[in-house]
Amino acid sequence: MTIRIVVADDHEIVRFGYAGLLATQADFAVVGTARDGSEAVQVCREHRPDVVLMDVRMPVMDGIEATARLQGPHAPRVLVLTTFDLDEHVYDALAAGASGFLLKDVTAERLFEAVRVVAAGEALLAPGITRRLIAEFARLRPKAPTQGTLDVLTPRETDVLRLLAEGLSNPELAERLHVGEETVKTHVSRILSKLGLRDRTQAVVMAYETGLVVPRAG
Repeated sequence: MTIRIVVADDHEIVRFGYAGLLATQADFAVVGTARDGSEAVQVCREHRPDVVLMDVRMPVMDGIEATARLQGPHAPRVLVLTTFDLDEHVYDALAAGASGFLLKDVTAERLFEAVRVVAAGEALLAPGITRRLIAEFARLRPKAPTQGTLDVLTPRETDVLRLLAEGLSNPELAERLHVGEETVKTHVSRILSKLGLRDRTQAVVMAYETGLVVPRAG
């Protein structure tokens, strides 16, 4: 399967650098590039990519607003590009629907892996920075607990969501719950369906926002 990609960055060298790098992979097709968020939305609606590499700071429309405008039934997965791993704008991008983020100094292999991971419906959650960002996002955007939102989940699904928010991978979930990985995948799929979420990143954000998981201090 060919993964269709759009690259959005206001710096021409960066934009074409990523596009050229991605084009070296047999399973990737760069179907468009964009100089700002508005153009990114237009290009995505025209070419319907699977994944968008989205810079945060761009003229006309920033990457956060563009990410929010791309949400919907056939929305592409958005990988936010940022210079700093604790860039406060990343919190907003996650809330807008981004599937994860990458530092701009990412290695080529990590870039390729990230695109394939999110294209497959997974999210860049753990181990590493993204989980910490989500926890920090929740800490900086405190809301009254609304755990009633999660009442549609079974007790086991609630347990799975809690462990997802702690950053466990499918194999780790399977080991913790003493079930097979296929069972874990089924649980995750049902959680996303019941909560109307697109991927694991959105599920983790909801786990924090509803108070199911409380960010650790420090």
